[in-house]
Amino acid sequence: MILKGNYSRRQIMLDNKELKPERSQMVFNHSPDGFSWGYDGSGPAKLALAVMLEFVDKSIALKLYQKFKEEIIANMPQMDFEFTFDIQKWIGK
Repeated sequence: MILKGNYSRRQIMLDNKELKPERSQMVFNHSPDGFSWGYDGSGPAKLALAVMLEFVDKSIALKLYQKFKEEIIANMPQMDFEFTFDIQKWIGK
């Protein structure tokens, strides 16, 4: 997957398609301020859950997203980024 973030707009592109928060909000609304990254908080949790829901079903996403946030999302720089990552390999580890 290719994940791109625009920090000032809190916009995320996942494989060249904008990732919207609505689907993950229906599962768990972590942050009223939207997606964020680069720290261990509610905005990164919202982003991690949204990404997981794109690749696995809800029950698996709920089991994995906090670990994904801690290992990947929280460690991104708090600025614009582009990140290529083999999420299927990470999920299967």
